[in-house]
Amino acid sequence: MTSIGPFPMHAVLVIVVALLARWLVLALARRMGGAVYSAAPKRAGALFTDAFFVGLLVARLGYVLRWWSEYAAAPWSIVAIGDGGFLWWTGLPAALAFVGWCTRKHPSLRKPLVIGIGTGLLAWFALASALALLQRSAPPIPAITGAKLDGASVKLAPSAGKPVLLNLWATWCPPCRREMPVFVDALQRYPDVDIVLLNQGEDADTIRAFLEQQQLRLHDHVLLDPQSQAMPTSHTRGLPTTLFFDADGRLVTSYMGELTRASLADTLHKHFDARSATPSPPRNEHNLAEPLLSRPTRRASAVGERVPRRRRLLG
Repeated sequence: MTSIGPFPMHAVLVIVVALLARWLVLALARRMGGAVYSAAPKRAGALFTDAFFVGLLVARLGYVLRWWSEYAAAPWSIVAIGDGGFLWWTGLPAALAFVGWCTRKHPSLRKPLVIGIGTGLLAWFALASALALLQRSAPPIPAITGAKLDGASVKLAPSAGKPVLLNLWATWCPPCRREMPVFVDALQRYPDVDIVLLNQGEDADTIRAFLEQQQLRLHDHVLLDPQSQAMPTSHTRGLPTTLFFDADGRLVTSYMGELTRASLADTLHKHFDARSATPSPPRNEHNLAEPLLSRPTRRASAVGERVPRRRRLLG
């Protein structure tokens, strides 16, 4: 499961955990500090909200510093918090320090706030671990047959000895369009990862025109899925969605929304220990995706049905 409706699962988990922790803080403040300080519950709730956002801000700054080389290449992505880039171990001390400073005149509020924050963090780890287990039990690479831009029929299959990045996208989807340069860059920097861009429901002429207009050298990595079979098969509800498979074709993790250079580098490093290769001059991209794609002898039409614009997307 990658989402609930149009919302990524990790974003849903953060909201659920924050609400649970805030409820606990209010309950404890009424019980522990209400008799001494009548405004304790209201004050504790407000402080928790402020500490939550302070922690998020510092966690984001920590992540940006951790992956500064990636963000420096695309500074606009620093504010693209949808990439999920946060370091909890930098945000947590900041949130606790904020709580300590703000409760110096009302120390009775510290215990409810610290317990609430700690419980929320434990709940986050538990739910995130459960989500990771669910993803690992998800179906393997979708067993569908698509077509290349030249009309050749191809079938998705596990790559021999390489992890696979499978991106579901469409030209009408703004975040899909914005993340395309990230994949152009990734092809040069991560040669040990197979990258396949599986277009959902568009024809070859539309895709080719988009690639040429944007000057994107991705033609040999694009596949057509005219009937958008990959979305229901992978339980995907929005575009763009990126699925990460190991060399055996098992789903390791997924990401719904726009990838940035930093979030992609982080995911590849975390799950596949993939590191950026030394930059090299542009190379011939022909057949770079062939380890993942097995060619049947038959040909397939490159013309498919356009995905309706009512399809949910992020951004």
